[in-house]
Amino acid sequence: MSNKNPYPVAVVGAGKIGQMITRLLSHSGDYHVTLIDQDQAALDKLADWQHVSCRQVDVQADGELEAALAGQMALLNATPYFLTERIATAARHVGLHYLDLTEDVRSTEKVKELAKGAGHAFVPQCGLAPGFISIVTHDIASQFDSLDTVRMCVGALPQFPSNSLNYNLTWSTDGVINEYCEPCVAIQSGELVTVPALEQLERFSLDGISYESFNTSGGIGTLAETWLGKVRHLSYQTIRYPGHRDIMKTLLHDLGLRDQRQLLREVLENAVPATMQDVVLVFVTVSGRKDGRLMQETYANKIYSAEVGGEFCSAIQITTAAGICAVLDLLLSGSLPQQGFVKQEEIPLATFLGNRFGAYYASTQIKDEAA
Repeated sequence: MSNKNPYPVAVVGAGKIGQMITRLLSHSGDYHVTLIDQDQAALDKLADWQHVSCRQVDVQADGELEAALAGQMALLNATPYFLTERIATAARHVGLHYLDLTEDVRSTEKVKELAKGAGHAFVPQCGLAPGFISIVTHDIASQFDSLDTVRMCVGALPQFPSNSLNYNLTWSTDGVINEYCEPCVAIQSGELVTVPALEQLERFSLDGISYESFNTSGGIGTLAETWLGKVRHLSYQTIRYPGHRDIMKTLLHDLGLRDQRQLLREVLENAVPATMQDVVLVFVTVSGRKDGRLMQETYANKIYSAEVGGEFCSAIQITTAAGICAVLDLLLSGSLPQQGFVKQEEIPLATFLGNRFGAYYASTQIKDEAA
């Protein structure tokens, strides 16, 4: 994709992910990014970047965001999930393509409502999970004549765990808390159900390392809706190192912090260090019928932190930002529907991985040693 006149796009949110999105798009030479945030200090970090303009805006103030979006072609939302409806509403009002990273189920339903009758595309859940996990899972599942069980697992983990949680903060604390507390959508015995977060504990090993996985909210994206009536069991789980789930259940349930999320956020951010040395693990298992035989296919991949554009970036930064940037590329090139609600599973895996940003996901798959 090459464009003499860079496409004008807005990125709302100048946190770690928003900065990474801005880095990838502006360095490509095909985009001019207007980065929008209320925090001037965060904007100042990117103020001298080529093909980037920074605007301090209170996105919740009436009309301010809409005014800042004038002349843009698309809006990429990199803010916390609780701002999704407000920002998507602004995109609908101004008439822009809208993309986001939210894993929050209620927020995605609001986006779906806003997309009805819209003259532009609304593409939520463009990150890692939901996002890439939906694309790769749908690709594997489409190779079966009929589906039995689909298990989707994703984890953003420290490479060098060194505390009792076996965890470091690698992305949004609000996002982690939300997915640990909200109910989870699944399909069980062909029926759409809601199951509690942190349950259905599983243990397995990959590449000689032991992991656990358990239910968390949001990562299943729209696949439950897409596959209802076509699969017997469908679930999404978050991957952690062994022991993490039990400690989080103690904090959330026994100590009651699931009802005091601001306090929980302060506890985690003051006690659990962040890290840039992380690894993203994607693990998908699909079983079903092929030519009359019950078969299983597994996808397992690790993406590590790395240097991008002269700066060391975490794996969760790279994968999340690469996902939404790849979808933007495909959208503006006409490879995706140009209006209404667009699901991640509508994006072909080969097309995604063939994109310059999607290529960040294309690494050597690891041997399946699941047990």
